[in-house]
Amino acid sequence: MNYKIATLGCKVNQFETQALETMLREHGFMPAEPDTEVGLVIVNTCAVTAESGRKSRQAIRKLAGENPGALVAVCGCFSQLSPEDAAAIGADVVHGSGDKARFLEDIESAIKGKKKIEWADDPFSRRIMEELPSGAVGGRTRAMLKIQDGCTNFCSYCIIPYTRGRIRSLPPERCAAAAEALAAEGFHELVVTGIEIASYGRDLTPKSSLADAVEAIASKAGDMRLHLGSLEPTVITEEFCERLRAAGKVCAHFHLSLQSGSDEILKRMNRKYDTARFFESTRLLREYFPGCGLTADLIVGFPGESVTQHEETLAFIRKCGFSAMHIFPYSIRPGTKAAAMSGQLTNSVKATRAAQAQRTANEMEDEYLASCIGKTLSVLFETEREGVSIGHADNYTQVCVHNGHLRKLVENVEITSVLDKMLVGKLV
Repeated sequence: MNYKIATLGCKVNQFETQALETMLREHGFMPAEPDTEVGLVIVNTCAVTAESGRKSRQAIRKLAGENPGALVAVCGCFSQLSPEDAAAIGADVVHGSGDKARFLEDIESAIKGKKKIEWADDPFSRRIMEELPSGAVGGRTRAMLKIQDGCTNFCSYCIIPYTRGRIRSLPPERCAAAAEALAAEGFHELVVTGIEIASYGRDLTPKSSLADAVEAIASKAGDMRLHLGSLEPTVITEEFCERLRAAGKVCAHFHLSLQSGSDEILKRMNRKYDTARFFESTRLLREYFPGCGLTADLIVGFPGESVTQHEETLAFIRKCGFSAMHIFPYSIRPGTKAAAMSGQLTNSVKATRAAQAQRTANEMEDEYLASCIGKTLSVLFETEREGVSIGHADNYTQVCVHNGHLRKLVENVEITSVLDKMLVGKLV
């Protein structure tokens, strides 16, 4: 039977989708070719915001409508939170965010028995991390390795602890074994991901840390470079930076979870740092990885955010000098503390503030790209079109060269100019 998968949300969902695809192929399923009848539709959903939930429902309806004869199977955070909604939309198999092996078993049972199946566990009952196939599907150039799941930060705007449960970590030796296998497959880059990788290892006996995991992975990663997923600023210390640099394979790009540049708003968000601690993290990363790309997430229009606090945020992100940012207008997520807070702002105000923050982010991105001219960057090439090869440097900038035969190769490129948010260069 052939299948089609739609994935919404974060890199963890992307990892779990590729793991599902690996498992599906092992069970005889094949990806559907364009314009062919599809037997199985899978939607891997997201619930991080109310908008994510809306998009998840929309994707289920759309794919079910486009493939009327297909079995519709749904998993992920949206269906963990609202399994009855997923079933009501028309899903035949409804699972939550855990136990992908059982999800596949239930898909096969539903196909054989022509029946509907709905199953979702209590995420807080999960104690052991499910080890899924790492790697990539469909000839991709970089592999993914999920080393951690769950979160116990309980930020006031976030529903994810209630959909993913407690912290679970893949032991360092298993991380290393997965990296060794992926290196043997010929991948040049490994994306190390998880729901909140800064908390890695707190659940293990003996306790471990993200730096321990990175060192274990690097020891078996061969020629692969390592790209870390989103980091909480509190994990970034002098020792952490020293150990990452000594590992010798960590990409010079770090994505930090900022969310606000106002200390008062950070408190209301229940974040575990203030702007001074966050800025210290950026200073340390730049000291140990000179010229590195620093990107961040930012939420604007949080309940009660004043004009002054918004202006503080704009000034702070300018001070940090990010190479790129993800800007989000605050979205009410039912079930979170922030949803019940007073001082909810209008969509118009939130949109205006998001646009202002995006303008500042665009200016900083332009400045960072200009600073790359004249530098030589290591680039993993991913795509080719019309005689041009395009890839990402280890600082995560997009780079193109006028040479059409570089896909899946890592080459040094001297940057000569900037074109539409892309660096242009020549092979060294």
